[in-house]
Amino acid sequence: MSRRKTKILRALGKVLFLLYIGFLIYFLFLAEWYGRTGISEEYRYNLELFREIKRFITYREQLGMFAVSANLAGNILIFVPYGFFISMASKSRGFFKTLFFSMGLSLCVEIAQLFTRVGSFDVDDILLNTIGGVIGYIIFSICNRIRRRYHVRNREKR
Repeated sequence: MSRRKTKILRALGKVLFLLYIGFLIYFLFLAEWYGRTGISEEYRYNLELFREIKRFITYREQLGMFAVSANLAGNILIFVPYGFFISMASKSRGFFKTLFFSMGLSLCVEIAQLFTRVGSFDVDDILLNTIGGVIGYIIFSICNRIRRRYHVRNREKR
């Protein structure tokens, strides 16, 4: 792939990344359909790892599958694009870098939710979001490997 195409792809990755961050801010702090309509009077937080995950699994029948899926799978899925786009837009990428940045962004989001009292601070969310970022990196790595093999084969045919 030419340098020009690589630069265009990286620029596209950066634009998509910025759009994703805008969506993330809206979804986590403003989305009415996800219960972000008001500010709580008190701080809500969970500092015990796996507490909320166990609660959602234990009470899945009472809570309903949508609530369980939205919390568990949703927290993973919402960070998959982050892991993908940060790897796509960056010249230097790696598993541990993505792990660190995913955890860092998730921690920032959780702290912002704690102080703004929109949502709650939950260490389980940090874990699930970090897993999502890592999955995004893995998807990027697979796509990048496929892309490189495709371009190597095309060069050999010329």
